[in-house]
Amino acid sequence: MTNEDNTVTGSVTMDLRGRQSVRATFKLSEKAIESLSLVAVHLGIKQKSLFDHLVDDAEALSNIAEKIRIRQFNQIERVQKTYVLSRKTLDLLEMIAKDNNTPRDALVEYALKRLEDVILAEKEKHKKRKTLLKELDSQWKNAITLFEKSRKELGEEDPFCRSLEKTMNAMSKTKNELKTFIEKSSIIETY
Repeated sequence: MTNEDNTVTGSVTMDLRGRQSVRATFKLSEKAIESLSLVAVHLGIKQKSLFDHLVDDAEALSNIAEKIRIRQFNQIERVQKTYVLSRKTLDLLEMIAKDNNTPRDALVEYALKRLEDVILAEKEKHKKRKTLLKELDSQWKNAITLFEKSRKELGEEDPFCRSLEKTMNAMSKTKNELKTFIEKSSIIETY
C-alpha cells in the first residue's frame, strides 16, 4: 500500500467519522426547542439534518458568536434537551465556541433563532394554502355538478364521461392529499 493509498483511506475514514451520529445535551429556551421541532415536522426534515444544517457553517457560527450578548443569554430561561447530530457538527460547534469564548449553548440558541423567519414565512403560506383549499372545495362542487350532468346527458359509458371520471378520481386524490398536508401543517398556527 502506498502513502497515497493511506492518505485516501485516512481521509475517507475521517469523513465517515464526521458523519457519525452523536448525542449532545444543550440548555436551550423552550422557544428554540419548539422552533427546531416545528420546522422539522412542517418541512418533513429529520431534526438531526436540520440541526446539522443550521450549525454546520463555520462562518455563520462565527458571525453568530460575535453578536451574542452573554448577559442577555444568561437571563433566558432554559431547559436541557438532548439532540442527535453529526460528530463533525459537534466538533465545529465546540471549536467555534472555544475560539470565540462563547458558551456552546448560546451558539445553538442563537443559531436556532434563525428559524423564526422561516416559521413566520411558512405561517403566512399556511394561511394562503387554507384559503386556496377552500377555493378548491368550491371548484370541486362545480366539477361534481358537471360530472353528474354529463352522465345524465351522455350516459356513463360515453368516452367523455369515462375521461371525466378519471379526472375526478385524480382530483379527489389530490384534494385529499392537500387536505392532509394542511391538517398536518396546522401545528404552525400555534407558533
